[in-house]
Order: sequence, then C-alpha cells, then structure tokens
Amino acid sequence: MEHAQEQEACPEQTQRYCVQRPIYNQELLQGQLHRRQRTPQTLGQKIAHSCRCSSKKAKSHLYSFLPILKWLPHYPVKEYLLGDIISGISTGVMQLPQGLAYALLAAVPPVFGLYSSFYPVFLYTFFGTSKHISIGTFAVVSMMVGSVAVREVPDEMISLDSNSTNTTDVLEYFSARDTKRVQVAVALAFLSGLIQLCLGFLRFGFLSIYLTEPLVRGFTTAAAVHVFTSQLKYLLGIKTSRYSGPLSVVYSIAAVLSKITTTNIAALIVGLTCIVLLLIGKEINFRFKKKLPVPIPMEIIVVIIGTGVSAGMNLHESYKVDVVGNIPQGLRAPAVPEIQLIPAIFVDAVAIAIVGFSMAVSMAKIFALKHGYTIDGNQELIALGICNSVGSFFQTISITCSMSRSLVQESTGGKTQIAGTLSAVMVLLVIVAIGYLFEPLPQTVLAAIVMVNLKGMLKQFGDVMHFWRTSKIELAIWMAAFVASLFLGLDYGLLTAVTFAMITVIYRTQSPEYRILGQIPDTDIYCDVEEYEEVKEYPGIKIFQANTSLYFANSESYTRALKKKDWSGPWCLIKSKEKSPEAPCQGDKGSK
Repeated sequence: MEHAQEQEACPEQTQRYCVQRPIYNQELLQGQLHRRQRTPQTLGQKIAHSCRCSSKKAKSHLYSFLPILKWLPHYPVKEYLLGDIISGISTGVMQLPQGLAYALLAAVPPVFGLYSSFYPVFLYTFFGTSKHISIGTFAVVSMMVGSVAVREVPDEMISLDSNSTNTTDVLEYFSARDTKRVQVAVALAFLSGLIQLCLGFLRFGFLSIYLTEPLVRGFTTAAAVHVFTSQLKYLLGIKTSRYSGPLSVVYSIAAVLSKITTTNIAALIVGLTCIVLLLIGKEINFRFKKKLPVPIPMEIIVVIIGTGVSAGMNLHESYKVDVVGNIPQGLRAPAVPEIQLIPAIFVDAVAIAIVGFSMAVSMAKIFALKHGYTIDGNQELIALGICNSVGSFFQTISITCSMSRSLVQESTGGKTQIAGTLSAVMVLLVIVAIGYLFEPLPQTVLAAIVMVNLKGMLKQFGDVMHFWRTSKIELAIWMAAFVASLFLGLDYGLLTAVTFAMITVIYRTQSPEYRILGQIPDTDIYCDVEEYEEVKEYPGIKIFQANTSLYFANSESYTRALKKKDWSGPWCLIKSKEKSPEAPCQGDKGSK
C-alpha cells in the first residue's frame, strides 16, 4: 500500500524491476530436468488406432463433414431469421445479374451462370463452415474458365461458310460452338471439384498459406485487367475473336482497336449509361451505408431498366445491339461431364481449384475473425469440392466466394448460411418462372456490371506504393504475380508467381539479418550495438543474433557472419582446448 501511494505521488517515476537467477547452460538443465517416458508405437498400432471407430468418433466425423447438423438444431429463430431473410434477398438480387454477367466471362450462355448461382450455393449450406461468404460465380475464376473454353474450342474449330448469310446457319454455328464450350466448362468444374475434394480429405488446407497476400493481390489485379479487356468488345458492340494464353491481353486490345470504327453507338450509349448509374449507386451505398437499412440494389435495377428499354425500343432488331438471347425455362436433367476432356484441362483445373479455395478461405477468415467464430480450412476445401463436382452434373461452371456479394450478405445482417440458401431460392424462381423476361437484356449492360465490379480489384494498383514503403520483397512478389499473370495468362502466371514466392523464401533464409546485441544501461533490454550509441556489450558476454532458423543451407553464411562481426571467441576456444584443456584463451569471453 505504501509503495502504491508513493507511485501516486510520483507518477512520473520510472518503474523498475529486478530479476536474479543463476546462469544456466544446456548441461545443467539436462542434469536437473527429467524427460517424460513415452512408449513408442509401431506402425501397425498407429494404423489400428486411426481406424478404430466409436460412436463418439463417428459422431464427431459426421458433424465435421456436415456442419449444418451442428448449428441448425440450435438456430435462434427470433434473433437470426429476420436478418437472414433481408440478407438473403439482398444477396439474391446481386446473384441474378452477376450470374448472367460472369457467364459471358466463362464463354458460356448466360443461363449457365444462373445454374451456377443456385446448385453450389444450396450445397454450401450443408457442407460449408463460414456463416457469411456468398458462394457462386466470380469474375477471376469465370475468366480462367473462359480462357480454357476458348482455347479448347476456338471460333475456327466450328466450320461455317464465310459467304453464308443464312440466319439458320449462323445460329447453328453459335449453338454448336456454345455447346462444346459448355462441355469444357462443366468438365473443368468437375475436375477442379475432385481436386479440391482430394486436397480436403488429405488435409491439405494449409496450402492457402503459400498464396501470400502480395501474390493474391497481384494475381487478382492482373485478372481484373484481363476481365476488363475482355468486356470492351461487349461495351462497344463490336465483333472480335476471344483470345486465351500468353499475350492474350495484347491481342484482345489490338483486335478491339482494329475494329474500333465499327462501334455500335447505341450499345456504347446504353453501356456507358449503366456504368454511370452503377457508380452513382455504389457511391451512395458507401457514403450512406449507416443510414440505409439495406444497400440499393443498383445491379438488378440496371438489369430491369436495360431489359425494359431494349424490349420497348427493340434495340436488337432496330440498332443491332447484341442481347442475352434464349434463356430456357426450368432446370436441366443431370448429365455426366465429358471425362475424355480431363487430360487437356488438368493443369488448368489445378490452378482454378487452388485460386478458388484461396479466395474463399481468405474471405471466410476475415469474417470469422470479425464475428468471433472459427472455420475449418480442410472442410472448406471439401465443401467447395462438393459444390463444384456435384454441381457439374447439373451444368454448372467453377465457383468460389464472391467478395462483393459476401460483403453485402454480411453488412445486411446475415447471420448464418440460411441467407445463402434464400438467395439460391430467388435464383431458382427466376430459372423456373421468369427467366425468359431477361432475353432482351443487352450484353453491354452485363459488361457494364462486370466492369464496375472490378473497381475494388483495380484499386489494388495502390499496393505498389504500400509495399514499396513496407517491404521490397513483397513488392517484388506483387510485381512478379501481376506481370506474369498479365502476359503469360492466368494459369501460367499463377504457377510463375508461386515459384517466385518460393524463391523469395529461400532468399530470405540465405540473407537474414545478423546482429551483435548489447545492453541498454541499467535495463535488461538488448539492442543492436551498431545501431544505437548508448548500447554497450556486457563484459564477458557476447550475444550473436540471427533472425532465421539455422539449417544446412544457411550454415556457411551463418559462420561467415559470425566471423565478420570481429569476434574470434569460438575459434580461439576450440584451438586452445585442442592444445590444452586447461589453458585459457587470451581475450576469451562467454557466449550465447
């Protein structure tokens, strides 16, 4: 009490503490401590233990595989249901236009984007562990799918007489091309789902840590440029081929510029008007998000207005504006994906599986940390694998988490996966009942939606200055991911970026920082003696610090750094002990 009163009277007095203990070494500790006795198990015993089953273990595995069994029986209806309903409706009105728009990126007819916004979302409710992410189509993954579809089924593969002006021949050409591209996209979803399932069952959820933040942000920024470039032809209403592979961005821009004189003015006006409306809507939602009960659904508003204007003014017939076209009513019967395509798309499926998982688990971790719950990375792999592989039998394309929809689902009061289920029900109603109403929707409107949704990813160009100030190595990773993905394509770019990131890990272990530490006078705090003038080495003790683990690859650099610090203590000790175990070394000092 007396000490406390003294501190109150002298609040500026520096607090001190003193620790006194003997100086330990390894031999002394080994002599005083006793190791725990462990009975080693044979391989057979380990296998038998892992295969042993009990009711408790079976229940644990069942709850782990089907998380819905754990949270649904305890669902607080009064507290959560209203928020989930509002969130589900808000997310559903975003699922509709984004599903249609991202199908264009995947080079498949728009209705397959709607299928991909229903089946996987519904399945994730049962198998996913995140309460807030919105599963479905996403620009980056759809772009990767479209690149593979165009590569495997280029426009030149389907024969059409160049002199043919028969409308039926043209329609049959597009129908045959789209059918084959759908087969490629569906096979890609099936294979990427199987890969995710295998990785999940093998407990490979830790793989996401190798996709570092600079790598993912550089990759997604390059993907945003790819997506933006691919939508220029729809915005301008011109006819160009779609390119994939290395330098596809360059070829796409060159093709657009070569046909710029054929721009459809009506399509351009409609597209630019939609872009302005969407940007205004997003700005209003951002500035007044605390006052608005739910965000203004500008995307579905733009779709409805665009469809109405197109139908009323007959834009397709009168002004040659390309529209969505046929949207068949109802769900398709399940069909087996084209297995024979697997060898040609295997590498692409691996890239899509990893990118899709990385996007989903990164967003899931953000929301889990914010709301105080945990997610299981391995179960997320299994959930995404089931969504992709099972959904492929119902003609879906590869899916992952959408950042924009996830933010809306969380900000509008979504509490559980029920919100995602309700958004899927809204998409189902459109597919079954009113999908045909969107047939006059101009493709330039969908292009406008895609471009505006890239705003967040394009802002990531600001990462260059951020990483320049914080870490040059992370800046190098960002630049390598961006440049490689931009010019080599998203698949080879991702592989190059991961390889470069691994090289930087090796570089960091080979080039650590070495310091000689000294004591700040009258404290037990130790700092680099070369950095601060006040820091002094304690007589008789030399402290050498390395900020990396010591192993065979950096042992020589460690030794060189130790010698470079002008300290011959260890070598002097070794030589003196070899000559005479009792002979002291001149200038001998203790070490740590």
